[in-house]
Amino acid sequence: MELTDLIHLARGGSRDAADKLFADVYANLHQIALKQLREQPAPMGATSLVHEAYFRLSRPESLSLQDRHHFYAVAARAMRQILIDRARQRLAQKRGGDADVTDIDGLHDEPQTADNGNRLLALDQALTELEALDARLAKLVELRFFGGLTLDEAADAAAVSRTTVKRDWRRARAWLHAALGDASWA
Repeated sequence: MELTDLIHLARGGSRDAADKLFADVYANLHQIALKQLREQPAPMGATSLVHEAYFRLSRPESLSLQDRHHFYAVAARAMRQILIDRARQRLAQKRGGDADVTDIDGLHDEPQTADNGNRLLALDQALTELEALDARLAKLVELRFFGGLTLDEAADAAAVSRTTVKRDWRRARAWLHAALGDASWA
């Protein structure tokens, strides 16, 4: 059964379809989460990030997804929000926020630092500003950075040509370099 069919059945209330949907997308979501945590480590492992993102996606109001590409775009947004929320919590130093948190599946990740959280928050702020200027560019960055999609996959997800997405990616990277003043972002 196609992913799009499972999404529609799950949206219709089928628990079996929702369970199969999770099983079918789990490996892809886990790879996206691993990439995210490699680029912007957080005090959580990939498994925790996938489960929290899927929990957000499995709510009835979230199942208004159209197809496979829309699912992964929404998953990328959910992972972004989770990582940003975690970075804010760490930086706020609330309720023992400076304690050393270790997750079993995150033991190989690099040490957590306030600088990682600051960089992630700076990226989130830059994306918010970029979204106000050009929502398509911001969505592309989100799909690539938080969703782990290739340029071809992002073109499919955004329903634009590969030529357009390549041009947009160059523009988005240039804008981020200028906004963040750091060449390691894109």
